[in-house]
Amino acid sequence: MSWLADTLTSSIGRKLIMSLTGLFLIVFLVVHLSGNFQLLANDGGESFNAYTKFMTTNPLIATISYGLYFFILLHIIMSIVLYRRNRSARPITYKKYDGSANSSWASRNMGILGTVILIFLVIHLRNFWYEMKFGSLPLDEFGNKDLYLIVSQAFSDVWYVALYVVCMIGLAFHLSHGFASAFASLGVSHNKYTPFIKKFGIAFAIIIPLGFAAIPVIMFINSLG
Repeated sequence: MSWLADTLTSSIGRKLIMSLTGLFLIVFLVVHLSGNFQLLANDGGESFNAYTKFMTTNPLIATISYGLYFFILLHIIMSIVLYRRNRSARPITYKKYDGSANSSWASRNMGILGTVILIFLVIHLRNFWYEMKFGSLPLDEFGNKDLYLIVSQAFSDVWYVALYVVCMIGLAFHLSHGFASAFASLGVSHNKYTPFIKKFGIAFAIIIPLGFAAIPVIMFINSLG
C-alpha cells in the first residue's frame, strides 16, 4: 500500500486524483442534467418521479451513487490540500510579477468558485436528496414519492431560483478552467488535440450550467401563469 500513500502525499498524485475525480463528476453532470429535463415534461411530475424512483432503487445506480459521494468528498479534500500547499509554497506576494497576465480569472479563483459550489451542494442536497431519502413525501397517483412537488415549490421561489442561477454561473467558471486542467494534469497535451480540448471545455462549461439554470427559470415562469 506504499504506492497509495506516495500518491496521496505527492503533489503529482494529488493533482492526478483531482483530475480523475473531476472528470467523473463532469460525466455525472451530464447524466444528472438529462434526468432533470424530466422536470419540464408536461405531465404533472409523473416522468420525474418515475425517474427519481429508478435512480434511488436500482442497485447498480445506488452503488454508483455511493461512489459519487466519495469522489465529491475526495475532490474537495484534495482541492483544499493543494490550495494550502500552494499558499505555503508562496508565502510572499511579489509586487513585480503579476501572475494574472498568464492565467484566467477562473484559474486564480478556483478556491472561491469551489466554495460557492460546495455551499450550493449542501443546500441542494438538504432540500431535495435528503427529503427524497429520509423525508415523509406524499405519493403521487402511481405510488412514487412526489419529489416533483418539492422541486416545483422550491422553483416557484424567486430567491431560490436566483441563488440557483448564480451558483450555476459559478459552476460555469469552475468548469471553464477545470475541464482542460484535468486533461493537462493527466498528461494529455498535444499541439493537435489540446486546442480542441480547451474549446470543447469552454463549450461544455457554458452549455451544461446553462441547461441546469434554465430549468428553474422555466419552472418559475410557468408558476406565474
